[in-house]
Amino acid sequence: MAGSNVVETLRKLVGLQKFDNEIFMLNRELEEKPVALETLKQEFELKKSKLKDLEARFKSVQVERNTLEGDLAAKEENIRKAESQLAQLKTNKEYHAKITEIEGLKAEKSMIEEKILMSYDKADEVRVQVESEKKVVAEQEQDFQSKKKVLDDEIKGIQGRVGLLKAEREKLLPDLDKALLARYERILHNREGLAVVPVKNQVCGGCFMNIPAQVINEIKKHEEMISCEICARILYLEEELGL
Repeated sequence: MAGSNVVETLRKLVGLQKFDNEIFMLNRELEEKPVALETLKQEFELKKSKLKDLEARFKSVQVERNTLEGDLAAKEENIRKAESQLAQLKTNKEYHAKITEIEGLKAEKSMIEEKILMSYDKADEVRVQVESEKKVVAEQEQDFQSKKKVLDDEIKGIQGRVGLLKAEREKLLPDLDKALLARYERILHNREGLAVVPVKNQVCGGCFMNIPAQVINEIKKHEEMISCEICARILYLEEELGL
């Protein structure tokens, strides 16, 4: 490959690398956005857990009250049955025993009624907490949706930018040798989006290892593409390319 051709080809590769470097960075950002979105979602779900706990507690209070009301109905039925049996008793002993039984049932009924009243108070208390927490969650959801929209818009913007860069990148490909392009893209894939790097102060711009003077002289000859012996990236000198 003639010297002028090597220089021109390197300039094209450097131009291609600028597109690919930005595409690589944008794609990395695209990979991070869903993670950020999932973190936002998890934070919001965690904030909703208090409301869920309160709603479960309210339901539990209602279930408990329903059970108590069932017990109360059963006690009242037992009292009615016991009272209806009084007229059928023949001895004072049986009568007094039944009266004692009825009084015990009524005492138990009274205790159940007290628990039911307490459950209504408890339900009212929890209901107020639920309504208050619903307002908090509504505000938190609005904040979540707002942040989610920002991330969604950012993702769309990045995807749009990547699409434009790829379209511009495609325009450079026909002018490059297929074998060289394959070599470039292989390095690009293996070296985190960086295949062509400058040598500055005798240091590789990719792996930052020292480049021997002999290798730098080889680059200056412009006879062929020279790669870093450590990271295999294609090397160039900015001053040699007029960059």
